[in-house]
Amino acid sequence: MIVRTLEDCENSPRRIVAQNWESTRMLLKDDNMGFSFHITTIYANTETHIWYQNHLESVYCISGEGEIETLADGKVYPIKPGTLYVLDQHDEHLLRGFSEMKMACVFNPPLSGKETHDENGVYPVDGEPL
Repeated sequence: MIVRTLEDCENSPRRIVAQNWESTRMLLKDDNMGFSFHITTIYANTETHIWYQNHLESVYCISGEGEIETLADGKVYPIKPGTLYVLDQHDEHLLRGFSEMKMACVFNPPLSGKETHDENGVYPVDGEPL
């Protein structure tokens, strides 16, 4: 059994901080579950270009408000607490935080730990472990 607290993970190398967001990676590839689980904070008044070419992701909004715009068709979807969105087509998108958003995220394949978006908004297939 694996038991971790968000607080313990936030005070460890599992907390990754980027310009527009931070992600606490509570479950990673080396946990051998076949997916990774993260609590991500999207900072207020930000826009982040993301294109997970190598991963599928589902995201559940816990708190805050924003929107996601899919670049292939220009559709904009509001995000508020209780919203789930699933990037099941490796959707290239813009994620906008109007207020600080707390999100629960699941990645398949799982992240290794230290991944951040490259210049195209992509995470590598197998990033550097913690």
